[in-house]
Amino acid sequence: MSKNLFVGYNERDTFMHRLSGSTKLIGFVSLSIIGMVTFDTRFLLGIFLFSIILFWKSQIKLSEISFILKVIIAFAAFNIFLVYVFSPGYGISIYGSHHMILGNPNQFFNLSWEELLYLFNVLLKYTFAVPLALIFLLTTEPSEFAASLNKIGVSYRISYSVEITLRYIPDVQRDYRTISLAQQARGYEISKKANLITRAKGAVQIILPLIFTSLDRIETVSQAMSLRRFGRHNKRTWYMARRFKMADYLAFFVIFLIVIVGVLLFKVNNGRFWNPFN
Repeated sequence: MSKNLFVGYNERDTFMHRLSGSTKLIGFVSLSIIGMVTFDTRFLLGIFLFSIILFWKSQIKLSEISFILKVIIAFAAFNIFLVYVFSPGYGISIYGSHHMILGNPNQFFNLSWEELLYLFNVLLKYTFAVPLALIFLLTTEPSEFAASLNKIGVSYRISYSVEITLRYIPDVQRDYRTISLAQQARGYEISKKANLITRAKGAVQIILPLIFTSLDRIETVSQAMSLRRFGRHNKRTWYMARRFKMADYLAFFVIFLIVIVGVLLFKVNNGRFWNPFN
């Protein structure tokens, strides 16, 4: 099993690590919403480059996220393919013109520059949020993440559940490795040398014990929390909560400007779509 299968917090001394978890959460949600709503290619490219710069400044190594990147790339490519297959002329209907590359507008399967632009916008929507999400997950300590959720109005019970989930990811990973090695010692082959059916059977022999182990851990934690009367009070304090500093207010200002630009572009474009074919 790859050591990069799971994504978790990595402590480093960077600007993004020093920001409050609330700031990063609000920024991620705000930029994601405005990015998902708009279809202005210029704006999407801008926030994509902005997220890449933040990712670089966070000093996150590609080796730490290689697995999740492969999954996201595969999902994005498959989804783009399905979007084209089920509606190859959607770009023409959106932009109201056709500049054909292959075929003609009357054929079901055709390819136009309008369709390519639409598919490119869809791809940008998938990719621009990925660095932002990874920055948030890898630069925010789970306890601070829970405090951030509670700070913006989420119930502390839900916030604490999210924290526990993030904290137990390394334990689940450790259990997976232990069970995997034990099953391989018993003769179950799950490496690339075996055929697909054999690997599938070996995976089942790992997943089932992993599920029962995780359920047992959940029961243990639940009983411990009940004995400590967790959830009795309506509010609670947070040890890892951070107050907003000057850097947080500066980040809020930048986020606000980006969102305002995205909203103003709706008026400039007379809608969500930027049409370079007019």
